[in-house]
Amino acid sequence: MLAHTVFIAFFLLTATTSQAADSYVVTYVYDGDTVKLRNADSEFKLRLTDIDAPERNQEYGLKARRALMTLCQGKHILVTAKITGTDQYHRSLGKLQCNHIDASTYLAEHGWAWHYEQYSTNINIHNAALKARRQKLGLWASSNPEPPWVWRHNQMH
Repeated sequence: MLAHTVFIAFFLLTATTSQAADSYVVTYVYDGDTVKLRNADSEFKLRLTDIDAPERNQEYGLKARRALMTLCQGKHILVTAKITGTDQYHRSLGKLQCNHIDASTYLAEHGWAWHYEQYSTNINIHNAALKARRQKLGLWASSNPEPPWVWRHNQMH
């Protein structure tokens, strides 16, 4: 009876913890904060939360994209995502981890993305972005990098 009870407890623990994040493959990296994910059931676009990376046509955009590709694409990379919502463009929003590394934090701490303070209060990403800025990493090597939200606004006008 004890063995049966332990097995049930283990099964319930495993079942509830495995639902926290699903495993995926990154099939495409659009830019430094948006990827296409695929699993056995679906394929969809995921916009990373907490950061805003330069657009592909913007200065540092291709380097930010390359950093995310290096982190999250490849045969032996464990990719998990936790979907937290949907944005106005019908993209899924969420947290992406590649080999247990939070992609948003990684990009901020290496200077490839801004902490998107308009939509995020994540203090870890805020601090990572500040540290990268002080160390002049990535896009912060530029004397005055243009935030992507400003760049997008200027492209429309």
